Amino acid sequence: MYPSGTDDFGRPMSEAEAEDLLRCICFKTGPPRTVGVELEWLVHAREQPEKPVAQGRLEAAFDDIRALPLNSALTFEPGGQLELSSRPAASLMECIDSTAADLDAVRAALRPAGLTLNGLGLDPWHPPRRLLHEPRYDAMETYLDRSGPFGRTMMCSSASVQVCLDAGEEEPGPLGHGRRWRLAHLVGAVLLAAFANSPVLAGRRTGWRSSRQGVWNMLDPVRPMAPPLEAEPRSAWTAHALDAPVMCVRMPEGAWQLPQRLTFRQWLRSGSPRAATARDLEYHLTTLFPPVRPRGHLELRMIDAQSGEDGWMVPLAVAAALFDDPEAAETVYRALKPLAEGMDAHAPAPRNPLWVAAARHGLADQELHAAAVTCFAAALDALERLGVSTPVRDAVARFNDRHVLRGRCPADDLRIPSVAKESGT
Repeated sequence: MYPSGTDDFGRPMSEAEAEDLLRCICFKTGPPRTVGVELEWLVHAREQPEKPVAQGRLEAAFDDIRALPLNSALTFEPGGQLELSSRPAASLMECIDSTAADLDAVRAALRPAGLTLNGLGLDPWHPPRRLLHEPRYDAMETYLDRSGPFGRTMMCSSASVQVCLDAGEEEPGPLGHGRRWRLAHLVGAVLLAAFANSPVLAGRRTGWRSSRQGVWNMLDPVRPMAPPLEAEPRSAWTAHALDAPVMCVRMPEGAWQLPQRLTFRQWLRSGSPRAATARDLEYHLTTLFPPVRPRGHLELRMIDAQSGEDGWMVPLAVAAALFDDPEAAETVYRALKPLAEGMDAHAPAPRNPLWVAAARHGLADQELHAAAVTCFAAALDALERLGVSTPVRDAVARFNDRHVLRGRCPADDLRIPSVAKESGT
């Protein structure tokens, strides 16, 4: 056993300290002021995206991108997906403008290598291929393999638009953190349905508009789940995080340990295989994948990556408008309350009937279609009040006309070369 207080992992912590830390770091309240976005992209050959790209060619292109002076944080996912994470911005337009400039630079750097960024929720052609071999990803792959093959697809073949919004004010009301937490799980189902963009996996149509969300649903019984919404948010998330299974225990040397059926709370109490620390708790939180993850701010994780150079702007603008404009937030919350009644009677998101319908049927579901029409109308009004530029408002309006009002999502229009008929799964 390793010493309980090694410099590698920090000072051991008690269960009470862990609970206090979670309550402090997961919901940082105050007037909503900032917005951010995390964009994941598949990287494909520009001319023939269905053809695999040699690993060396990808790595050389990624080295060129690492040398760029970007405002966003640049990272790469295990399968070679490229991710740009914006800095917290003081306005929606600041976030959009800064991120768009970084994307222009990245696309320009990929062009000489014949590569491009592809905005799809799942890679429709290529089987999972892990390019990053680090202890974290080795342990994650082994752990997720216990539940089936879907963990590798999630790690190596998925991409999303993740919108980051302030948790909200301490006091109740349209901008209060309790209301925004609940609203995130209601609007989240609508955003999932409206922007579903992954109908194909391994060259076959799956029968799901968002096969990406279907993959998440197939992970272990706890890790992709939200806590119960009827409980106070801080208490509910604290209990959920501590009672979630530990994916792995980091070790100073060699492979990380993968305990069987050990929750973080049990680890704190047992002190084995070594004492748990605050750094371990912070790492543990990164291995939980609920559709809305509280990280001081709210991280909306349910939106598939969007096609086109500017498609990512639309879900970012809609989500920010619905949460940060008080009038829109109140309108949408009242309009979506009937959805909450059906959602609360079943399992938490994303495995209750509302979220499953959103992933499987998109806006072909009549209830979700009506909700999306309300949400987009409220967002369009709010974007004008928020001083958002005409090009961004026009992009949202075009998406509304092409998809939302017609009860369609991007998956309904997606045409993938060399795709077989539906698999029926």
